[in-house]
This record gives sequence, C-alpha cells and structure tokens, in this order.
Amino acid sequence: MQTDLNSDMGESFGAWRMGDDLALLEHVSSANIACGFHAGDPATMAQTVRAAVERGVAIGAHPSLPDLQGFGRRAMQVSEAEAYGFTVYQVGALQGFAAAAGTRLRHVKAHGALYNMAARDAKLSGALCRAVRDVDASLVVFALAGSIMVEVARDMGLRVAEEVFADRSYQDDGSLTPRSHPQAMVTDLDQSIAQVQRMLREGCVRSLNGRDVPIKPDTICLHGDQPGAATFARALRTRLQADGVTIRAPS
Repeated sequence: MQTDLNSDMGESFGAWRMGDDLALLEHVSSANIACGFHAGDPATMAQTVRAAVERGVAIGAHPSLPDLQGFGRRAMQVSEAEAYGFTVYQVGALQGFAAAAGTRLRHVKAHGALYNMAARDAKLSGALCRAVRDVDASLVVFALAGSIMVEVARDMGLRVAEEVFADRSYQDDGSLTPRSHPQAMVTDLDQSIAQVQRMLREGCVRSLNGRDVPIKPDTICLHGDQPGAATFARALRTRLQADGVTIRAPS
C-alpha cells in the first residue's frame, strides 16, 4: 500500500506563531503552505518553502477565503469570479517562492471553510479548479474524498488526490464533522491510527453515527495547528510504515 501524509503549515503571521512546522516536516511527505489570506506572510512563506525543500517534502499552495481574523474558518459568500481571482493570486504567490527556492509546486489544497464549501458546491469547485488549471495544469488537486470537487477536477482533466483526515471525525455522507461539534477532532492517537488503518485496509471510515462510509485515502491530512501535531505525525508514520505502507507524495 502507498499513501501521502500531508499537513497544513506556514500559518504563522508577523509576531504570531502557529504550529511547529520544522518538527512536522520531518514526518510528512507533502506540505500545504498558507498563502497569506488566512495566515502566513512573505517571510513565513519563504522560510517554510526552504525548510520543505531541505527535507525533500513536496510543496503545495493552501489558498483560503480572505479572512485573517477568522483564520479562514468562517463561511463567506463569494462569487465564482472572486474565488477564481483569489485562488490564482495565492497559488501564484507561493509558486513564486517555490521558484526562488529552486523547486516547483506539486499540488493545491483549499483551506478551511473554502475547502468545505467547495466540497459541496460544484460552481465554487469549478472556479477553484479553473484557477489551478490556468496557473499550472500539472498541479494535483487535493479534495475531500468522495466530494463534488473530486468529480469537477477530474472532468477538467486535472489530477486529483482524494484526501482523508486522521484527526477529524466524519458524518454519514462522508463530510467532515463541523468544528463546532464537541467530537469534531480525533485527539486520541490510537483512535486516529485505527481510523487511518481501516481507511487503507478496508476503504471505509466509521461515522459518528456508526455508519461505514466508503472512502479513498490517496492522501492523509494531519492538522499542524493541533497541540502535539509533530508527535502525532511521527507516531502515525511509524505505525503505517510498520504495516508496510509506503509514505510518498502523489507523483
């Protein structure tokens, strides 16, 4: 078996520090780097890209709704044109930092509310996927496994990595449990590892209501802003490799 282990990072901003990116980069194969709209700034983007390159970690853009104060986790009404524009802007910005570091972007993954909105909205998914295609059609789109965005991206001829989550719980329709729910996050390491192992071995995940939901784990996300994320990532990678799973970024 083979899968990718990704994490959101580069989310510090000015004097504000978020996550332990350098520790996380030792254990993941793909990094989703904030592009300044929900977190991150030019210095942080440059530093995170360089650190990823030094460790051989694939680099991806992590575009968001324009919501620094809400960390990109508040739903907003945006037009298709607006979504297209701010996605091109953010992907292009990180693409520049990648080129400056002697590397290239490998993927794009929307952040927070934008990610969840696009998973349900074909028109919004279309705007984001057109932006990716127009910037660089070779980029891989990371999208919630089984979501509308997977279909939209493939219909445009884009490569897709269906994403699952090690530290989030699921609803019966395959969507992520809203963060407002007390059981939205999976904080127990053994529970998280068991969830991922079942995704890989059986192609399904158990919802909060006890339903087995079919799922395709091309890439597994761990949130870098969670306490102890690096320890979580190290333990998960070690257990998966012990199971014979190869950890590698999507090619």
